Amino acid sequence: MIKAVETLKNIWKIEDLRKRILITILFVAIYRFGSYVMLPGIRVDMLGQLQEQTSAGKSGLLALLDMFSGGAFSNASVFALGIMPYISASIVIQLLAIVVPYFQKLQREGESGRTKINQYTRYLTIFILIFQAPGYLINLRNQIGAETFDSTLSWPFFLITSTIILAAGSMFILWLGERITDKGVGNGVSFIILIGIIARLPQALVQEFSSRVSQNMGGLFMLIIELAILFFIIAAAILLVQGTRKVPVQYAKRIVGEKQYGGARQYIPLKVNAANVMPIIFAQAIMFIPLAFVGYSTNEAPSSLMQSLMDHQSVLYNVIFAVLIILFTYFYTAITINPNQMAEDMKRNNGFIPGIKPGKPTAEYLDAIMSRITLPGSFFLAIIAVLPAFVGRMGGVQAEFSQFFGGTSLLILVGVVLDTLQQVESHLLMRHYDGLLSSGRIRGRFNVGAY
Repeated sequence: MIKAVETLKNIWKIEDLRKRILITILFVAIYRFGSYVMLPGIRVDMLGQLQEQTSAGKSGLLALLDMFSGGAFSNASVFALGIMPYISASIVIQLLAIVVPYFQKLQREGESGRTKINQYTRYLTIFILIFQAPGYLINLRNQIGAETFDSTLSWPFFLITSTIILAAGSMFILWLGERITDKGVGNGVSFIILIGIIARLPQALVQEFSSRVSQNMGGLFMLIIELAILFFIIAAAILLVQGTRKVPVQYAKRIVGEKQYGGARQYIPLKVNAANVMPIIFAQAIMFIPLAFVGYSTNEAPSSLMQSLMDHQSVLYNVIFAVLIILFTYFYTAITINPNQMAEDMKRNNGFIPGIKPGKPTAEYLDAIMSRITLPGSFFLAIIAVLPAFVGRMGGVQAEFSQFFGGTSLLILVGVVLDTLQQVESHLLMRHYDGLLSSGRIRGRFNVGAY
């Protein structure tokens, strides 16, 4: 406790770090305030129906979207679509940079190329918003009825104006995220998602406790047990995020003038979960397709199969979800980790793996290691992804609270917190203060800002 207080004092003493933390808090407050600013033309007294549906878990995917937006989705606010359209656009551009030569060339051009890629990402974000915003509004009308909207406004007029407002709201969130990155602490876009997830935690805890008490299911005692289980799951997620396989690399000695270069053994850290949270995002994007079809249909009731695919606690949904995650883990790892390129870089820098010949044998060796460590990593990732459904279905945990037991929300929370703490610790160590840990240092993800 004394160590924690001393660390907080040291953080406050560093003027630059203090300013960054205060600026981050200010931007987060603006984001949270905008989450409660409703779209013009929405009747407040009727909006409670959508909030009840998302909080009660009647539509599991809607509840998940509501969590990522920090409640803005169920509030029908100007920030209802959140930062996710930008994340979707970033994923598409990232994939294009792997298969399209033009984007590959932009990546090699340094700062000017990154600026151009960011510009294309924003254009694609606006394009996605033009289609996603009407989909959200149509789904909102189907969920809670036309009486939710002001009768003095015509539906086409409301659809057009609200689409513009929702698009502007998402782009403003993107601007806030960039300002946090430049002037605050941590990766701004990731931090915005983190705040949206954490914002739902107090309400989820209250609902879980009230449910346990009302149903005579242990009350406070069961809640403490659930929090203990959550603690161990978070520890397991940290192991998954931080787990690496160190491959030793020896560099040949080079003498330039009076200085000697190389000769020391270094390590290539191959991550157990090199794909990070991306396989879950890809799999969820596919699992959202049934919801999109139902959202645009107005008359026919969904079939039993479609209902199973929309229910995030159903067995069919989670089996397909887990299989997709395993497949996408291998797919994304294969397109992001290039053993041939790594082997060529080592050979160019006079490096080699002890006992392995340079060139093609080195590439094959690295590829074999990645195949071995990706298999348990993909299964572990799939288990964490389906844990919310398991604790909700088998443990009787409320749907909103169960989302914290795994899935994208938990991995994002762990990854972003580690990155932010690492950045704070870097400021402390740079000014010769002690780090956040009594021994060792905090290690963030190797691919910061991957989502």
